[in-house]
Amino acid sequence: MPIKVKAIIGSTSSTSFNLKVVESMRSRYADRLEITPVFINALEPFAIHIENSPSEDVLDFKKDVADSDAVLFAVPEYNFSIPGQLKNAIDWMSRGELVLNNKPTFIVGASMGALGSVRAQQHLREILSNPNLAPALLPQNEVYIGSVHEKLDEAGNLTDEATLAFLDLVVDNFIKFYEKEKAAAAAN
Repeated sequence: MPIKVKAIIGSTSSTSFNLKVVESMRSRYADRLEITPVFINALEPFAIHIENSPSEDVLDFKKDVADSDAVLFAVPEYNFSIPGQLKNAIDWMSRGELVLNNKPTFIVGASMGALGSVRAQQHLREILSNPNLAPALLPQNEVYIGSVHEKLDEAGNLTDEATLAFLDLVVDNFIKFYEKEKAAAAAN
């Protein structure tokens, strides 16, 4: 049975390259990962005075993430960091029910720039180290897809063989990591 993965799309753009990467992964790994995109566009801004009474959009988002075996972050880079809307979504996940806590998680990122989303992913990893988030984050295995616009066909599918081969390796590593984390949790 495939691992149920919720893919948090860090971009709010309707033409998001990161969504296209996730959709390519969804198709390519369907026999092992059941990837469902999760969108953060409608989440109200986090504020301490509403943390105990969030909107239905926030509750639905957190329920969606909680109802998964694993999480995939697909993160673009905006001004050398993560997009503000992604930070907002993460802020919501750090309050109330801690839906990321110990959940096996991995990260991919794509951009038109040569470095992919290196800085954004560094910041994301730092943010996710917060004890109120604390996912079981796949170490190493950084997926930085630079010049992504040159690696997609007209339908938006990843076609670059080197990128696909690397994603194959990372997905294999994530599945092994997931199984190890699941076994450790069962032993406790």
